[in-house]
Amino acid sequence: MKSYEFKKDEAFIKGKVIKLGDNIDTDIIYPGKYLSLLSPDEIKKHALEGVDPSFPLRIRPNDVIVAGKNFGCGSSRSQAVTCLKYAGISAIVAVSFARIFFRNSINQGLPVIVSRDAYQKLDDRAPIYIDLLKGIIKSNKTVINFSPLPDFLLNIILQGGLVPYTKEILKGNINK
Repeated sequence: MKSYEFKKDEAFIKGKVIKLGDNIDTDIIYPGKYLSLLSPDEIKKHALEGVDPSFPLRIRPNDVIVAGKNFGCGSSRSQAVTCLKYAGISAIVAVSFARIFFRNSINQGLPVIVSRDAYQKLDDRAPIYIDLLKGIIKSNKTVINFSPLPDFLLNIILQGGLVPYTKEILKGNINK
């Protein structure tokens, strides 16, 4: 289930901020001891468990993670992205991302936004509105601009990830 809304000329996300710090690694996001789980309902129960064992119970659909530097560092496990999607996270905004985590997020259709200012200016649990096409984040009276993703990456996200995007290309519904 997509927790964000896409229209012909709009791609926006509405939710609430979950504020995390720097160096949130993939073991914190999804501990390795759960890698054998396959059920989305079981996987989502362990999202961000490494931050706090009760954390998965606090995540609400459409929540947006706002973090500091180096989000997603550590191993290259794609389950770190998958568990966040299953838990209802609709986007991640961070000062910077680990390269592999960033690309895994794109490939799985989870919007990732690089912003130097969002972490300092946004409050935990504040409402957040993100326009992926215009490169705007709004929260309360705060407006933050960011560089939108290139069209080819945004198109992968808009299709729900690399696999659905590729299927649409093979069907002839998308020109590369």
